[in-house]
Amino acid sequence: MTSARKTPSIPTLVAASSIGTAIEWYDYYIFGTAAALVFGTVFFPHYSAVAGTLASFATYAVGFVARPIGAAVVGHYGDRLGRKSMLVLTLLVTGGSTFLIGVVPTYAKIGLAAPLLLVLLRLIQGFAVGGEWGGAVLISSEHASPRRRAFYGSFAQFGVPLGVLTSNLAFLIVSRLNDDSFTSWGWRIPFLLSAVLVAVGFVVRRKVDDGREFTELKESEKVSKLPFADLVKRQPRNLVFGGLAAIAPPLVGYTVMIYMLTYGTAVVGYNRTTLLTLILLSTGVWILAIVGCAMLSDRYDAKAVYVAGVITAIVWPFPMFALVNSGNTGAACLAFMVAAIVQGIMAGAQGGLFTEIFHPEVRYSAISVAYQFGGMVGGAVTPLLATALYDNYHSSTPIVIYMIIGGFVSLVGVLGLKRIAPTRAAAAVPGPRGEAATVVAGKRAIRD
Repeated sequence: MTSARKTPSIPTLVAASSIGTAIEWYDYYIFGTAAALVFGTVFFPHYSAVAGTLASFATYAVGFVARPIGAAVVGHYGDRLGRKSMLVLTLLVTGGSTFLIGVVPTYAKIGLAAPLLLVLLRLIQGFAVGGEWGGAVLISSEHASPRRRAFYGSFAQFGVPLGVLTSNLAFLIVSRLNDDSFTSWGWRIPFLLSAVLVAVGFVVRRKVDDGREFTELKESEKVSKLPFADLVKRQPRNLVFGGLAAIAPPLVGYTVMIYMLTYGTAVVGYNRTTLLTLILLSTGVWILAIVGCAMLSDRYDAKAVYVAGVITAIVWPFPMFALVNSGNTGAACLAFMVAAIVQGIMAGAQGGLFTEIFHPEVRYSAISVAYQFGGMVGGAVTPLLATALYDNYHSSTPIVIYMIIGGFVSLVGVLGLKRIAPTRAAAAVPGPRGEAATVVAGKRAIRD
């Protein structure tokens, strides 16, 4: 018999789910921003400007290599021990490694040991982040009825624009320092401030228990002993297509939020503070788009909404770069605002979609691995490849073509996904008016 559990309030779930992803993306964006603006000088001073940028982005990309490994390991224990315990662990490790990056000595102080320490901390950070998003989605979505899963699953996605918002605010403030102060110590401040966010997140996450579906699995002793092996055996199709579907969101996000800082300043000639301000302004639109599209996903179909988002990710790169290339601040602002909507469409649907395509026994492992595969392909490679493409062709067109190809790959992925029927525990979760949710027939009950 499943023990009675009170469903946490929506504000509590929003805070618990989004705080971790906010810290995750705060950590990743301050690193990516620092890689674009200062790491080439501080940690790779003997390289040319382009080579230094590539080296710093390579260090940035190293963290993504560890993410799928972290997704598998953390997902394994998340499916065996519980979502909450792994979320607390990933929060502490991610935040701790970020804080330590802020105190790493420069190349001028300790030589080659400086970039090596930076790489080590990035690997640790990436490993922990690998298990963050999956748990953050599940800690909310498994408390929801099937017809509200996309809305609840979107809570984790709020952390992405919030992380971008806080990281850009931090860098916007320190970027007002003169170049010498910014390069010598100013860039460290955003990394050190992560300790405050971790403390807040730790307190919030300890207040939320695992959802009813996972609790029922534990009490009925149906927890998988080898979740990833069971996943590969039972749902290989959704694992592969889910990973492909997950490429488009980070492909757009990392192009806009990371690469554009380098491209916009070095190529087009925008002021660094101007670009940070435009990205900051776009986060409000991003959050609204997530909420609206999550509600549309629950009302109609998460898969259809996600498909629409991927199509916009295919269509928008050409006009986006054209607007940025104009050198006009207003045009660049429009480019970032629409890009925020593009990301918001996919983010609003993704949590609910990924929750409903995997069985609860393997769900933490499944959505973590699929999501991190997409992040590695769409996120890690993009700043590196975009920098190399522009350096070779002196045009943004090859970058746009690369983004379009990545979008088509994601479109194939999402179209190939199949849903599973909601479990009894999920169907019994109270709906918005307190009544038990009715399992929706037809498209909601498609089995693999």
